[in-house]
Amino acid sequence: MHSIDIVLHLSFDECLAHYEGRIANVRTRSVDGRWVIFPAEAIRRVVTRDGVHGTYRLAFSDEGKFISIRPLR
Repeated sequence: MHSIDIVLHLSFDECLAHYEGRIANVRTRSVDGRWVIFPAEAIRRVVTRDGVHGTYRLAFSDEGKFISIRPLR
């Protein structure tokens, strides 16, 4: 299993667009500067009333399939 740390700052409205399926993927930068794209459904696990704000660790398989997201801070 591989992982990458990302920083996310999404408002509740931005999260809602992802949740409603209007946006299929989230695109953000990793803490080391790489672009990362992952399924928008992943943020459902970490969204709050204020949106999604913070540093998260994404885990994915050897084939690059998303497995999990968890907050780091």
